[in-house]
Amino acid sequence: MLPYKTLQEAEAFLGRNLTFPETVWLNYSANKSDYFLYCHNILFLFLIFSVVPLPLVFMELSRSSGLDKFKIQPKVRLSSADIFRCYKDVMSMFFFVVGPLQLVSYPSIKMIGIRTSLPLPSGWEILMQLAVYFMVEDFTNYWIHRFLHCKWGYEKIHRVHHEYTAPIGFAAPYAHWAEILILGIPSFLGPAMAPGHIITFWLWIALRQIEAIDTHSGYDFPWSPTKYIPFYGGADHHDYHHYVGGQSQSNFASVFTYCDYIYGTDKGYRYQKKLLAKVTFSAMYFLLEYDHGLSAASLGFLPYLILNI
Repeated sequence: MLPYKTLQEAEAFLGRNLTFPETVWLNYSANKSDYFLYCHNILFLFLIFSVVPLPLVFMELSRSSGLDKFKIQPKVRLSSADIFRCYKDVMSMFFFVVGPLQLVSYPSIKMIGIRTSLPLPSGWEILMQLAVYFMVEDFTNYWIHRFLHCKWGYEKIHRVHHEYTAPIGFAAPYAHWAEILILGIPSFLGPAMAPGHIITFWLWIALRQIEAIDTHSGYDFPWSPTKYIPFYGGADHHDYHHYVGGQSQSNFASVFTYCDYIYGTDKGYRYQKKLLAKVTFSAMYFLLEYDHGLSAASLGFLPYLILNI
C-alpha cells in the first residue's frame, strides 16, 4: 500500500508534480494493498488464456483457403470438441495450480523487491527490464526444456504438452502440473535479478504468455510484427519441435533462436528448411521450363502446394 493517500502528499514526498500516469496510478492504488495489486496477475492470466487464442480458434474452424496458406501443418485439423477439451483442461490447471501458485507466491515477490510505489518507471526502464526478463527466461527455459526431453522427464512430465503435434493457441499452457511449477522458475529469475515496478511485472507476465500463445498458434504470418524482433523464433520455429515430437532434440528455446544455434540443437530444423527451399526451387524451375504461361502470382503459392502434396 502506498505511504501517501492524496495527490498533495505524493507530490510532497517526490518533491515535484506527478505526471498524468502517476496520478492515475495514485488514484487507483492508494487504498489497495500490495497483495491485492499482485493478485491482479490471476485476472490477467485468465483473460489472456481465454481471449488471446480466440482469433486462432476461429481461423482453425473456418478452414478458409485464404488463411490455410499460412498454417504450418495444413493437413492437421482439430474439431471444435478437441479445442474445447484443450481449453477445459487448461482452465482446470489454471484454477487448481496456476491461480493458487499466484496466491501463495506473494512473499517471494516482496522479498526480491517488486515495488508498487511512486515514481513510476520510465518507458526506457520498462523496456530494458523486459529485455532482461526475456533473455534470462529464454536461456533458463532452454536448459530446463532440454532436461524435460530426457527419457525420464519426457515420459513422466513433458509428454502431456506434446499431445498436440500440431499446436494451437490454447495448447500453450497445456502441460503437466509439475511442468507448470518447474517452468515458473525461469519466469521468476529475471524479476529477481532486476526487480522493478509491479506494472513492469504485470507486463512481463502478460507478454510472456502472449508470446507463448503466438509460438503455439500453428500459423506463420509474414506480416507479424515479431518478424522484426532479432532472433525471434516464432510459431514456425517451435512448431517443428512439436512436429518431431517426443524424440525431438531440436528447437528447445522458448522465445529466441540463439541458444539452439549456439548449442547445435536446430540442425534438423535448418536442414528441413534447406531441403524445402531446394524442392521449391526445383518445382519452380520445372514449371517455368514447361509452362511459360504460368503467372508469377501463381508461383507464390508453390511452397504451400508442395507441403500439401
